[in-house]
Amino acid sequence: MTLLNGFHHVKLPVSNVHKSLEWYRRVLGLRVAIEFVEDGVLRGVALSDAEQTMMIALREEPERAGGWSGFDPVALAVPTLEALHAWSDHLDALGVGHSGIAEGSVGWLIGGLLDPDGIEIRLYTLQRRP
Repeated sequence: MTLLNGFHHVKLPVSNVHKSLEWYRRVLGLRVAIEFVEDGVLRGVALSDAEQTMMIALREEPERAGGWSGFDPVALAVPTLEALHAWSDHLDALGVGHSGIAEGSVGWLIGGLLDPDGIEIRLYTLQRRP
């Protein structure tokens, strides 16, 4: 039996890879790990956090990106409620809209964080509520 050890990456369709790349860098602080260039044109990127604990890939697929608007396919792990408050402050300082901190199923979360295509990214604590 093969054991699984988390996710390698999550791939999201985007309408404009350059615009989305700038947003994921500025808002989430992700760094380019891999660029996918086809016929001399950037068509996708894989982005990672500073500690390289996760990757989000963005693939320029304008026809598909619109269908994901309003959907929340990714919840990024935040270690503590205090760290989630720091994220809320960071988003506020950037002027990026979000839902604020709310109770989730097992912890706390920030929702309503929309990328340029309207795909919702959530920040969710690993810390459980008492």
